[in-house]
Amino acid sequence: MDLSVIVIVVVVTALIFDFTNGFHDTANAMATSIATGAMRPKVAVAVAGVLNLVGAFLSVEVAKTISSGLVDEARITPVVIFAGLVGAILWNLLTWLLGLPSSSSHALFGGLIGATLVAAGASAVDFDTVVTKVVLPAILSPLLAGVIALVATYLAYRITKRGDRATVSKGFRIGQIVSASMVALAHGTNDAQKTMGVITLTLITAGALAPNSGPPFWVVLSAGLAIALGTYLGGWRIIQTLGKRVSDIQTPQGFAAESASAAVILTSSHLGFALSTTQVATGSIFGAGAGRRLASVQWSVARQMALAWLLTLPAAAAVGAVAAWLASTGTVGTVVVAVVAIAAGAGIYAISRRKPVTAHNVNDVPTPGEKAPAGTAS
Repeated sequence: MDLSVIVIVVVVTALIFDFTNGFHDTANAMATSIATGAMRPKVAVAVAGVLNLVGAFLSVEVAKTISSGLVDEARITPVVIFAGLVGAILWNLLTWLLGLPSSSSHALFGGLIGATLVAAGASAVDFDTVVTKVVLPAILSPLLAGVIALVATYLAYRITKRGDRATVSKGFRIGQIVSASMVALAHGTNDAQKTMGVITLTLITAGALAPNSGPPFWVVLSAGLAIALGTYLGGWRIIQTLGKRVSDIQTPQGFAAESASAAVILTSSHLGFALSTTQVATGSIFGAGAGRRLASVQWSVARQMALAWLLTLPAAAAVGAVAAWLASTGTVGTVVVAVVAIAAGAGIYAISRRKPVTAHNVNDVPTPGEKAPAGTAS
């Protein structure tokens, strides 16, 4: 296949991944605000979309980590990157269908690593970077965010203990608008950069950019627009999970969770750590749930999420590896990978329409201990 054609295919595929990242991760910023009523669902995703676009222009440190630190760009081709992206996209779609807030970031890393291992061997993967800038942040960031949110929730309830409940609730609702907006901004800053990094890596491997180059402006703009559009459409299934299935979140908890998430994500973006914003947001929500006395936290849901987190990187790596093997056979193999990926994506979407979750029924799920209303979509 002509190099210029495959580069165009990879860029388009990367932007499709960015789009799935947007609707998969909308919940990170807006799930608690929608659950508490601080923001109406459609307004929330619109605000998140705009701020994701703005956030994409704030930093490129994470993009540099991916484009020049994760794999040896001199030993892979755009076809390998295409195969890795296929693994990431299919995992994103599957976990969205199940309503599981897994990591789009780790799906991307897993897909790229699996494809690179098949195409160029283990020596082409910088495992030191994988450990220090991917694995360790994956372990520490949700724990740190959870502890911060737990302490913040406890203090919020202690400080406002003697206040009028209606006034306190209204104040935290306003606060949630600000804190949720900060998370959306942080998400654009961190996650849009991952697609920027992949496109930049593709251009480097194709010889269109010099090694260690940063992303050109058009790459930053297109990645920002793709993730913003995906965010605006809203990943309602995952919003429902984080907003309603984890705990009965109240406004002080929502404010604490969002503030903790924003702080951790923005700090990591500045340091170039490509962490999972999903794991950070989930850790914050569980911490906020545990920080309120007598709150019911669904730890069974936490186990499901933890299993998805553990499977994300190896599962995406396996798909990326198979896709890379097929694509390495030539143009026909690459076309087969593309056709299978499109068919699988269409099948997942078709299944999702059997029990749709939308802006109108996203909060129609019982809080822990309550009986499900008749006809509730799951």
